[in-house]
Amino acid sequence: MKERGVGTGIFLAVLAAAFYSVSVPLSKVLLDYMPSTLMAGFLYLGAGAGMLLLAPLRRLKGAKAGEQKLTKRELPYVIAMIVLDIAAPVCLLFGLASTTAANASLLNNFEIVATALIALVVFREKISARLWLGILFVTLSCALLSFEDIASLQFSYGSLFILLACVCWGFENNCTRKISSKDPQQIVLLKGIFSGLGSLAIGLAIGERVTAVWSVFAVLGVGFVAYGLSIFFYVYAQRYLGAARTSAYYAVAPFLGTALSLIIFRDMPHYTYFIALGLMAIGAWLSSQDKPLFKRRGKENGEEK
Repeated sequence: MKERGVGTGIFLAVLAAAFYSVSVPLSKVLLDYMPSTLMAGFLYLGAGAGMLLLAPLRRLKGAKAGEQKLTKRELPYVIAMIVLDIAAPVCLLFGLASTTAANASLLNNFEIVATALIALVVFREKISARLWLGILFVTLSCALLSFEDIASLQFSYGSLFILLACVCWGFENNCTRKISSKDPQQIVLLKGIFSGLGSLAIGLAIGERVTAVWSVFAVLGVGFVAYGLSIFFYVYAQRYLGAARTSAYYAVAPFLGTALSLIIFRDMPHYTYFIALGLMAIGAWLSSQDKPLFKRRGKENGEEK
């Protein structure tokens, strides 16, 4: 029964990553028509609006009947989640202004490590040696995927902002874990509406404007799929796997995004992509196992007797 639950969690985490992966190539296209901060706002609003449209359908199927509503007890986590979802993209934008693209891409994957460390230190989530090793392989895999020439990696103040953004997302992932037993639709709705409005306010305050009206609807659609459905299934996955393990499986998103980019932009992946794919497979396998990394000699002797 436990193995079935873990398998379900893995499937949901990978499904969440698959939905999120479409945001990278599609956002790259849409960035030619909309500034980045406003795009972040509309992506979140698309997630919230999509959940509103799905509400009647879920109600007809009775899917919400067994879901628990958020209460005042979870309010601190909800507020923290929304603030962090606004702060992280702002930090990311500051970082991108003063660091290289290769550096930003690599450091952005620090979210996996940040989530695991925060889960262990702050939220006391148990992390096995096997899971730590799995996270290490996933992190190495993401690093290989993120840059082709290690000589291009440079550290700067911009890098500090990228790391700060990842820490914000790491805390946000753990806050979401604390309320993952509640209705995922309600969680996505709150994150989408309030984080979206916050990002829009920041974008307008710094002088960004929409020049192509049609792009608003396109970004809202991408937001529903890449953020709304992704967060929805991510919350469900955390119920089975916890914050650290879910983030490890969610790291397959860059690979799926690269594959989709290959289809859209006809860009052949670098050979490091295939090396990273192997490391990711090892990391995913290690993360999916509940067995101890090493068997205790005492137990083995006991079994032999």
